[in-house]
Amino acid sequence: MNHSVTNTVRLFGAGLRALLMLTLVTGVIYPLLVTGVAQGLFHDKANGSEITAHGKVVGSSLIGQPYDLPLKKGQETPDPDLKWFQGRPANGLGSNSVNTQYKLLLSGATNLSADSKDLLQQVRDAKAAVVRNNSVPGYTVKPSQVPAEAVTSSGSGLDPDISPRYAELQVHRVAARNGLSVGQVERLVKDKTEGRMVGFIGEPRVNVLELNVALRDLVARR
Repeated sequence: MNHSVTNTVRLFGAGLRALLMLTLVTGVIYPLLVTGVAQGLFHDKANGSEITAHGKVVGSSLIGQPYDLPLKKGQETPDPDLKWFQGRPANGLGSNSVNTQYKLLLSGATNLSADSKDLLQQVRDAKAAVVRNNSVPGYTVKPSQVPAEAVTSSGSGLDPDISPRYAELQVHRVAARNGLSVGQVERLVKDKTEGRMVGFIGEPRVNVLELNVALRDLVARR
């Protein structure tokens, strides 16, 4: 009986030591090692790919954000602030109902089928708005010029990038709204256009937040 108890105590002690060792390795040492490597080699990405302007974090290069005017009385959907470049629609986003302390949005697609009447109407309305908002004296946008991403949301609803084509379509409006020349804004778009990854992966793109940060700096220097 005593021998059996001794073996049980010995096994319990061995199991406890193994548990403590595994907890130390996998719960403390490994996370600290991975965090240290990430902070040392990939500091920007490890911290959320933050974008800073004038010493202040203004967003992430991975997450799109709206550029809207404050809601007017009785208005449910804000109007876009047309002095800024606009990103993709975010039709799939819903309001946060879990933690109402924070005004968060939920990532997601519209879940509407390609032949949905609601989706088709959303696209028509979005195209009409793009044509109307970006047509200024001396420059008229044609419906055929409007790219697909200007009227459709991404799968996440948080796509931070637009195509150079959509950015260029907005140049005349942004220039007029900010008192800049078309040439100045065109150079800004060109400077912020990123090519395909390693030369052949993906498509050329423009990060809207980075473009608007550069636009604000350009306006400030005017």
